[in-house]
Amino acid sequence: MNFIDPRTDFGFKRIFGSPRSKPILKSFLNAIVYGGESRISDLEILDPYQNPVVYDLKQSILDIKVRLDDGTTVVVEMQILPIKSFIPRILYNTAKAYVNQLEKGQKYPELQPVIAVTIADFILFPEDDRPLTQCQILDTETHEARSNHLQWFFVELPKFEKGLSSLQTLADQWMFFLRQAKRLNAPPKELSQNTEFEMAFDIANRSQLSVGELEILEYEEQTIWDLEGKIEYAREKAIREGMEKGLEQGLEQGLEQGLEQGLEQGLEQGREQARLAIAQEMLQELDVERVSRLTGLTVAELQNLVQE
Repeated sequence: MNFIDPRTDFGFKRIFGSPRSKPILKSFLNAIVYGGESRISDLEILDPYQNPVVYDLKQSILDIKVRLDDGTTVVVEMQILPIKSFIPRILYNTAKAYVNQLEKGQKYPELQPVIAVTIADFILFPEDDRPLTQCQILDTETHEARSNHLQWFFVELPKFEKGLSSLQTLADQWMFFLRQAKRLNAPPKELSQNTEFEMAFDIANRSQLSVGELEILEYEEQTIWDLEGKIEYAREKAIREGMEKGLEQGLEQGLEQGLEQGLEQGLEQGREQARLAIAQEMLQELDVERVSRLTGLTVAELQNLVQE
């Protein structure tokens, strides 16, 4: 057996966001948000497009958006590659999901909680070694919660290093599935005894895909590999050019301070040049909105880049 990668856009939405995925998504959210307790009895998968209330404001596209049986909205996003301003983007999407609940004539008491669950295949918070963290609005002195209407859960997959024999919680099991499913050739007995995991592995089985779906998946995987290669090349080039430029400036100034400043300026210029070069390459294959999501550049910046 061969399983699709749950971390890809296609794989994540197929496994967790399809109509038949409700039991799987319910188990996953109970694990990540409610510590494994069966708090969610039912949920409704919503349209992931968050249309702005005011014309010309930015539209957001989420991986999965659901409404729980208690009225809570949960927005779920899977991100493989790091991008600039990722945390502000998460805050923006959470705030938009909260604000967009009210229509004309409705009042603030009608607002329901919004929870954002973000799965990242890269390190978001290097100072913290926990793979699963939770944030909410707290008093800065007492650390007491002031509101439960906005909560954020972050899953950082590179920090999760447990093997099958070490899995203790339902959250451990789902993080293992997200990180390792693609590498498995059969559902492990430690997970397959759970009905939701049995369903997830069945949906993730490549043999279940049509020819068209396989083509979509393979194109997305190839695009990710190409982008990873371009990012690594750009990073190496930026470091090399930054060091060379910094050394030149440092030698010209003849001072240690000049060398440090030259290196810093050169690295910064190299990073910016590399980011623009990556965006130019990506625009040849992807639309402006997708490139904006992956690079953190604004649509206006990308449109100017196209014109140039």
